[in-house]
Amino acid sequence: MKKLVFILIAFIFFTACNESYIPKPRGYFRINFPEKSFHLSDQKLPYSFEIADYSKIAYSKDARSNTEWVNVVTPKNKADLHLTYLTLFGDLNHHIEESRKLAYDHTIKADAINEKLFLNPAENVYGTIYYIEGNAASPLQFYLTDSTTHFLRGAFYIREIPNIDSIQPVIDFLEPDVIHLIETFRWN
Repeated sequence: MKKLVFILIAFIFFTACNESYIPKPRGYFRINFPEKSFHLSDQKLPYSFEIADYSKIAYSKDARSNTEWVNVVTPKNKADLHLTYLTLFGDLNHHIEESRKLAYDHTIKADAINEKLFLNPAENVYGTIYYIEGNAASPLQFYLTDSTTHFLRGAFYIREIPNIDSIQPVIDFLEPDVIHLIETFRWN
């Protein structure tokens, strides 16, 4: 009887699995994103814009250099949009070139950098948006100006290791928020 049970178990063991093992690719957690809705930013700055309801604003100022920093923080997605405001003193070309250089510093890791002009003559807002593709630390940067008095530079960052496979859904979700901010941007 023991011999029969052993043969039966051996038969089941050798015939039960005809498939070879195929390892599954590494997966990432599903990210649930909230509904998009926007509100106007605080009016205490020399500019205003609309931000998503799930984002918040953090302020700081350097009185010595007349520079104001604003971070639009989306804590749930570990994302920051760093905004730097400067008053122009005839140095527009310098700031434009510096913004371009800072965007192109990502060419080491970027697969491509695409530039898009932004023009809103009704609000006197002009600029360039830099779409940075690949495993770069910042997937989007931009500057906005009225070309005489105001200059604003923005850099969008995800606070994670730049592995495009894992952060691309977050970039795809938040990048339209940055574009919405640019499109609703106004000088006060």
